[in-house]
Amino acid sequence: MATKRSVGSLSEADLKGKKVFLRADLNVPLDESQKITDDTRVRASVPTIKFLMEKGAKVILASHLGRPKGVTPKYSLKPLVPRLSELLGVNVVMANDCIGEEVQKLAASLPDGGVLLLENVRFYKEEEKNDPEFAKKLASVADLYVNDAFGTAHRAHASTEGVTKYLKPAVAGFLMQKELDYLVGAVANPKKPFAAIVGGSKVSTKIGVIESLLAKVDILILGGGMIFTFYKAQGYAVGKSLVEEDKLELATSLIEKAKSKGVSLLLPTDVVVADKFDANAESKIVPASSIPDGWMGLDIGPDSIKTFSVTLDTTKTVIWNGPMGVFEFEKFAAGTDAIAKKLAEITAKGVTTIIGGGDSVAAVEKAGLADKMSHISTGGGASLELLEGKTLPGVLALDDA
Repeated sequence: MATKRSVGSLSEADLKGKKVFLRADLNVPLDESQKITDDTRVRASVPTIKFLMEKGAKVILASHLGRPKGVTPKYSLKPLVPRLSELLGVNVVMANDCIGEEVQKLAASLPDGGVLLLENVRFYKEEEKNDPEFAKKLASVADLYVNDAFGTAHRAHASTEGVTKYLKPAVAGFLMQKELDYLVGAVANPKKPFAAIVGGSKVSTKIGVIESLLAKVDILILGGGMIFTFYKAQGYAVGKSLVEEDKLELATSLIEKAKSKGVSLLLPTDVVVADKFDANAESKIVPASSIPDGWMGLDIGPDSIKTFSVTLDTTKTVIWNGPMGVFEFEKFAAGTDAIAKKLAEITAKGVTTIIGGGDSVAAVEKAGLADKMSHISTGGGASLELLEGKTLPGVLALDDA
């Protein structure tokens, strides 16, 4: 993907008094009483908003929240107003809609440096259909476009792709820029040795990532539920561990591919097994090649943790996508926690560490190590697709640098 123009290239002359349509990712979790339970995404959007405010722009902020079917009050963005106002130091104005006359009026009355938050764009089914008329209505209130919503960049929706046809310049926000710099940049020209750690429960969801990374990495470490499909393919007994029977040949071919490309492929040598899928299950450590009947593997064992750690000490760039075990259960979180700690430790020594979205992010946050990594990706699906080497429509639609 070509390098995209960044919001940082816009001067005060470009922005002062101009209405900027800023697509952010404010898709935060809310509890039953509509309180934000994790404001990471709101905080992550602040640098771009503040930059625009300081240059005298009028910021029109758009986002989705959840997956509403039509107008659904529990998916309203209204609960975000107090936190946004506090973080930005201005009273954020809230619109009851994302298009229409009221929005036009509120946008027109915004002072320079003011912020207007539009209601959830997904209250209209036209958003996800990328309907051109709807995109035109969204764009009609603004002069230019900034996309800072990396988490939805892999979707061609009206607010992420459609509006770019009506607003110029169309540029990347700082968060989007950082995501692209790390996820595209690190993968394109990594400092070597370059390792990828891929985990998660199923091979099927990570095939694209593994295949794409096999062409680029020196070391590939596998963990999580997917390893049992690899073990079974090699003829090991896997007890009642999770196996994708239809992916056994694929697992064998990935092992072959790694060999032919000279990639060092590491599978766990020991696993923590349980008698049932339960936080309080009976557990024991066994060699990976001999999981007893009736038991299931739920984490990597201590020898694997040691081997993986020693290997990671030799690297210069590491991408991590997917946990090593069922880290939601404290008893089976040791492998995932150990990887998080090891990555924090090598980051301090100058290694570039990229946490590529999804459950690995939750694991790093649970371990309290989020600020110790080089980059934590805010996208789930978007991060995966980039690591798979796909192009993202929300990024392609922006102006080239």
